[in-house]
Amino acid sequence: MLTVGLTGGIGAGKSEVSRLLVQHGAVLIDADRIAREVVAPGTPGLAAVVDAFGADVLAADGSLDRPRLGSIVFADPEKLAVLNAIVHPLVGARSRELERAAAEDAVVVHDVPLLTENGLASLYDLVVVVDASPETQLERLVRLRGMTEEDARARMAAQATREQRREIADIVIDNDVPLDALEKRVAEVWDDLARRAAQRGAGAEDGAGAE
Repeated sequence: MLTVGLTGGIGAGKSEVSRLLVQHGAVLIDADRIAREVVAPGTPGLAAVVDAFGADVLAADGSLDRPRLGSIVFADPEKLAVLNAIVHPLVGARSRELERAAAEDAVVVHDVPLLTENGLASLYDLVVVVDASPETQLERLVRLRGMTEEDARARMAAQATREQRREIADIVIDNDVPLDALEKRVAEVWDDLARRAAQRGAGAEDGAGAE
């Protein structure tokens, strides 16, 4: 098994790369999706959030009111730390559970938006960074997500810099390119990752046989 941390700045195209890797055969573990699952209605995670922040963070249907919670925690670093202390361990536990279920020769891609910011590079065998220029990021956020330029720039500024992400990268995927060029580059990266995973899987089998 090969564990891969996949990250990139907002608007860089990380979601497209993860989609392409899944098409090639990667096992995708999406941190954002899991973060929503662990605070779904009826979960211990949601109960812990309500205990910490009160019933006002619940929507009328009993689900988490994310905009309301966001307005509370993103204006107060201490409250954000409380929320992270609840959610992050649950996300980590679920991610490890999904990883253990993968095959020995699998390429397990962990899609982690804040991998750089949270210092998580050491958790993975390799880190793949999807890279795009700030100009490209800004254009995509305004055109594809409907953000104002001011909001897009603020979101970009709140993340790690392009240089910081590239510093932790084992592999960089340039996404200042047309889709067909991106598809070709992802295919090349996939071949490399699959080869590494097969080698690790063979090594694990050899080790088991030696016992």
